Amino acid sequence: GIDRFHHPKKLVAFSGVDPRVHESGKFKATQNRMTKRGSSKLRQALYTAVLCGLRKSRNTRLIAFYQSNREEGKPHKVVMGACMNRLIHWIFYMLKRKEAFVEA
Repeated sequence: GIDRFHHPKKLVAFSGVDPRVHESGKFKATQNRMTKRGSSKLRQALYTAVLCGLRKSRNTRLIAFYQSNREEGKPHKVVMGACMNRLIHWIFYMLKRKEAFVEA
């Protein structure tokens, strides 16, 4: 269950949605991609959930998060990854607190 994860970032890493950091000496990469080292089925489910939440206008909080990131000039795929990450955080805290999702 969710109790095996002590922090939402652990669940993010398990899903493989976390950014891969590439640094060496003074070099620091400006484009970091998803690690994709976790569960591919969980990643696919998260992507589908985000896509449905955005397209069907079911999740206003997610839509607002998506739009604010796009307005910053971030590409669609980067923002989709950020939305998946945000969704994992919401799910983690809902399961930990045993509460239902409530639209703001």
